[in-house]
Amino acid sequence: MTKYRDIIRLKSLRFSERNIARSCNVSRNTVSKVLSKADEMNISWPLDKSMTDAVLENLMFPKNKTATDKRMPGFAYIRKELLRNGVSKKLLWVEYCEDCRMNNEEPLMYSQFCYHIQQDEQKRRATMHIPRKPGEQMEVDWAGDPAHIIDPDTGEITEAWLFVGVMTYSQYAYVEAFINEKTKAWITAHIHMYEFFGGVTPMLVPDNCTTAVNHQKSDWYTPVLNTTYHEMAEHYNTAIIPARVRKPKDKPNAEGSVGSISTWITAALRNEQFFSLSELNSAIRDKLNAFNVNLFQKKEGSRLSLFLGEEKPLLAPLPATSYELAEWKQATVQFNYHIAVDKMYYSVPYQYIRNKVDVRVTETTIEIFYNHNRLASHRRLYGRPGMYSTVAEHMPEDHQKYLEWDGNRFRRWAASIGTNTNEVVNAILTSGRVEQQSYRSCMGLLKLAEKYSDTMLEAACKKALSYTSSPSYKSIKNLLITMKETLSSNENPEEKPKKPSGITRGARYYGGKKS
Repeated sequence: MTKYRDIIRLKSLRFSERNIARSCNVSRNTVSKVLSKADEMNISWPLDKSMTDAVLENLMFPKNKTATDKRMPGFAYIRKELLRNGVSKKLLWVEYCEDCRMNNEEPLMYSQFCYHIQQDEQKRRATMHIPRKPGEQMEVDWAGDPAHIIDPDTGEITEAWLFVGVMTYSQYAYVEAFINEKTKAWITAHIHMYEFFGGVTPMLVPDNCTTAVNHQKSDWYTPVLNTTYHEMAEHYNTAIIPARVRKPKDKPNAEGSVGSISTWITAALRNEQFFSLSELNSAIRDKLNAFNVNLFQKKEGSRLSLFLGEEKPLLAPLPATSYELAEWKQATVQFNYHIAVDKMYYSVPYQYIRNKVDVRVTETTIEIFYNHNRLASHRRLYGRPGMYSTVAEHMPEDHQKYLEWDGNRFRRWAASIGTNTNEVVNAILTSGRVEQQSYRSCMGLLKLAEKYSDTMLEAACKKALSYTSSPSYKSIKNLLITMKETLSSNENPEEKPKKPSGITRGARYYGGKKS
């Protein structure tokens, strides 16, 4: 900006226009123009402090306001539309001009249209330095460029993805390679990272990836963590604050370390061959140690010295045991009050039949939840598919009673009725390939005593044994029915009218005369 105050001040000191131009670094024409305008408007030195160069410029040489009469574009609308595929500034300018003409307004030229959009964008690029406290936060992310592992037998190349964890204050880093970026690798990486750092920070800032955030249930304002990730955070007593989508400045240290690690580790190892994941991680650990002890360029010390001196003493201690990786699944309770997990079956209280339940699966345990309330816990089954883990309390009452029955109990019950009944029950129990197949027949046989009496059942068993050494439940039942009918007829000697026997149609039927 032209130094209007200095020009007027130097003129009051009787400097020539040539010297004033040299002192204020302007042309002589500009000096002459300013002094002429000052004389015309009676502006002289000394000037009030409020009369700045900007005020003097607006006062003596007001700008042409005609440009501001033109309609300005809607910047918020333009930002939103430019995010859509195929939408360009040229297209938006054409639409803007058409809208101006429809409203009898004068539009900006295309160059001015683009200029104002650029100015608005620059205002929105303002950044803020946020001072970080030691031991307050960690940032985690997957590195963009993978490393490679070669199969020694087939020569097949497999990609290995690098997990990066960074202490925000000291920028002390942890790196580990994994075969994939799935939940198991993500959680395992966090467990190893906490052990490497030797403590936990109150906050953890991950990328907005699918292993961290459930995108189906989340929106821009309220990210919903995956159940396993949230459970891990509770175990380590830390708060997870996911970075926003396409907002790398939410985790600048992790983003910066990813770039540095790509140079220090991935690029440095590009000419080496690795035949296993353990070989790759061993080489990564060597490069990582060198990365952490390397001195800063713009401040004293290294990442390691800053971490050990100022950050590690402030970390919260690790839990007594490491987090056990758990996988969450959904299952439906079947009519046999069991759920299926990896072709094994685990019981649930029968009241929840046909309900969907959440299942927490670890290497050793199966836990079943309904509406966040735990219904059951089982030791995880391994072996041949189709095995059952059943808790008796989960069964209906009549099913529990059925479980109480075994061959010896049926034999004791039969012996209390009589020796013949006991012999028949023994014959039934040994009649099938599996003893349990005959439990229903034994139950039905012994229940006949309640309908007919112990004496009649014992007599029926004795009679049946005289015919065969292995009588059945049905044969005993039929004998009891016959014995009861016989007994009833003996107790009621009233004779019933006898029906005539033989041919009784008469002589007329056969052509004879009527008598």
